[in-house]
Amino acid sequence: MDTAHEQNPGASGAQQPSQLPPTEQPGPGPAPAPAPAAEQRLHRAGRGRMLAGVAAGVADYFDVDPTIVRIGFVALAFLGGLAVPLYLAGWLLIPDEDNDVSVAEELLARERARSAY
Repeated sequence: MDTAHEQNPGASGAQQPSQLPPTEQPGPGPAPAPAPAAEQRLHRAGRGRMLAGVAAGVADYFDVDPTIVRIGFVALAFLGGLAVPLYLAGWLLIPDEDNDVSVAEELLARERARSAY
């Protein structure tokens, strides 16, 4: 048996991972940064669209089923009628899936172009 190794386990000179301070990580340097995920943006969906695609877009953004968002809109409609203004605001302010510009931005740009002449 090697009694010298049992008496002095750190005699080899290398630090064991359990001997490192809690802030240090074993390895040759800092861990590489994770690859950036695809940017997720709120949009009105083209597929799964019932009216203007607001519920499907919100569901896609929050990664839930569109039926849940639609039920939420119906519940808000019965509990004070808040769903209609919210849906209209979503239609105006949330850009379509194929566009980077919302309906409201398009209307404002047209009005500015028309009034510039």
